[in-house]
Amino acid sequence: MKRLFAALLCALLVSPLAMAQQVIRLSTTTSTDNSGLLGWLLPPFEAKTGTRVHVIAVGTGKALELAKNGDVDVALVHARQLEDKFMAEGWGSERRDVMYNDFIIAGPVSDPAHIRGTRDVIVAFKKIAASGAKFISRGDNSGTDVMEKSYWKDAGTKPQGANYVSAGLGMGEVLNMAAELKAYTLTDRATYSAYKAKTGLAILVEGDKRMFNPYGIIAVNPERHKGSNAKGAKMLIDWITSPEGQARIASFKPSGEQLFFPSAHTGAQ
Repeated sequence: MKRLFAALLCALLVSPLAMAQQVIRLSTTTSTDNSGLLGWLLPPFEAKTGTRVHVIAVGTGKALELAKNGDVDVALVHARQLEDKFMAEGWGSERRDVMYNDFIIAGPVSDPAHIRGTRDVIVAFKKIAASGAKFISRGDNSGTDVMEKSYWKDAGTKPQGANYVSAGLGMGEVLNMAAELKAYTLTDRATYSAYKAKTGLAILVEGDKRMFNPYGIIAVNPERHKGSNAKGAKMLIDWITSPEGQARIASFKPSGEQLFFPSAHTGAQ
């Protein structure tokens, strides 16, 4: 009888703890992690809901692959073409716009390709290829990598041989590599801002409409993966796209500069 009472008491004590440790598995891009956004955004959600968000930060292609395999419950990514394909194939049950920022071309202050101030990203890519300067590519099927490859395709050229380095790394590591090799790279503005002081790289090209960088959040389809935390995914999506979550995104200004702009209620595509 005493053992039964003790077991019931333990169950009562452990139950709230177990609820507090409910885990939502999130795959996302390195930009949301490297920039510090997730460290700013997720704690209020976790405190409010009594959950813990386990973050896996990789390129968008890998993030969607993890979702497709049922290794996560929800994905926060930025490659609309890949997102639409993911949804069309039935791997996701819901997708919503979350926020946007933009891509920039960063490079050495010396700017050997003379692209500083160019407003046309394709013209800038052509100049980089013609100059013989080095370019560091993510090479990881991330949203940034997919966008970069589309620019080279439109440019009809790209750096040759050792001048084009496919790193297969996250954005922060690529920025460090570009600084070390005095090379150019395409980066999202948020990660650049987080690494600017460390790398000394300059923003050389910005402002082209083709450098718009939208983010979406997708719940894994529980019909495809019965073990997914569909309830947790729904809670996270609802909160991030709520006025509270959107305001939290807008208030992320680590150096006084807003790095992400909420889009859940603007219809931004």
